[in-house]
Amino acid sequence: MREAAGGGVLLACALLLALLVRRIACEHNDTQLQLQDELFTYNSKDSLSNFTEFTRNYGYYTEEHVVITKDGYILFLFRIPKGKNCNGSVKEPPILLMHGLLMSADSWLDAGPSSGLAFLLADACYDTWVGNMRGNYYGRRHVNLDPDTDSEFWDFNTEEMGVYDLPATIDYVLEHTDSNDIMYVGFSQGCRILFTMASETSGYVEKIRIAINVAPAVRVKYTRSISIRLLTQFYALVSPILKKPRQLEVLQKGGLIQTATAFVCKDYNLASTVCQAILAIIDSYDPGSVTTDTIRTLFGHFPAGTSAYTLAFYGQGSISKKFQKYDYGLKKNLQLYGSVVPPLYNLKKSTMPIVLIYGNNDFLVDPRDVRWLSNQLPNVLERYEVSRSTWNHLDNNYSQFSKQLIFPKINQYLSKYSSSGNIS
Repeated sequence: MREAAGGGVLLACALLLALLVRRIACEHNDTQLQLQDELFTYNSKDSLSNFTEFTRNYGYYTEEHVVITKDGYILFLFRIPKGKNCNGSVKEPPILLMHGLLMSADSWLDAGPSSGLAFLLADACYDTWVGNMRGNYYGRRHVNLDPDTDSEFWDFNTEEMGVYDLPATIDYVLEHTDSNDIMYVGFSQGCRILFTMASETSGYVEKIRIAINVAPAVRVKYTRSISIRLLTQFYALVSPILKKPRQLEVLQKGGLIQTATAFVCKDYNLASTVCQAILAIIDSYDPGSVTTDTIRTLFGHFPAGTSAYTLAFYGQGSISKKFQKYDYGLKKNLQLYGSVVPPLYNLKKSTMPIVLIYGNNDFLVDPRDVRWLSNQLPNVLERYEVSRSTWNHLDNNYSQFSKQLIFPKINQYLSKYSSSGNIS
């Protein structure tokens, strides 16, 4: 019921924006970059494919691995050991990509071989590992708990992802590559869990040679996103009504919202209007950046599911304006933290070399929050603003311009810090 109500609000907003999107799209003439849609032509199989099938559709070989965390969650991990267009030797160490909120490993593929970062990095001869966090459809298994019948399965937020999931994934990659460290590329929530891990665990900062953080969703004090505001309302709504709002699955793949949007967005005309408007509601509008064919593909994989607890945590963050632990209320805070207020995560512990990449039109992660984050971290190599003035949050995964606008910067640092690079 809650999912249906939320979906109704989203669809209503999307319909209102659809006409505006269509009008702006018709009038917009992007002189900065010109790409043709035929670079990635829609294939109906892609939206229905899992990670391995998607890569196989374009001639890439993928390995499937399984990670088991210390608290029993089972996570699928994918590896593209070498891109089909890699003509040299594979660089070391391996790289690990980590997705954003309500996403999965598939998000790194959805823009197709010409723009999807997993494809681009594999073709640049990196040993590319693509991870998943608990709660999405690749992380919906447990050694003891049944996600459909055991509410305890959903008792997690990004804290557990940073304390259990990411360390287990890193250790698995290192063990299976005989490497001492990895290079990390995180998007949005993938950055948040990295800094959580650095704050709350020991020994893992040393296992990261360099961390590239794309649109880091750490503090969201200045967020302008309608979706984050809805999360704030969601948190305010469920907290007093439900005893344990954190023990619920929300926005799952195969649920009402995902199934409906996937069906609607297969249609070209609806994808270019209604579904484009949905993306604008989630983030902001960047005319011509995400092709209609990519939109038709991505909604087959998004939203990918998480816990209500995780969404509530983001809602709390938009209220507190801080990067802090979950607020359970006075009594439980005292029991868990020894304080009536949740403690802050310690960003000073993130001593690995860090690159921050962000867009000026990102309504989810405002540039002011990225600048704040940069000032808190002890080892920032560069804070890079994407040159396209309309570049937003979701562009980092789905834009047809990724190869020109963010891949060169990512590749610059990965190449520099790889075994073939020259760190000076």
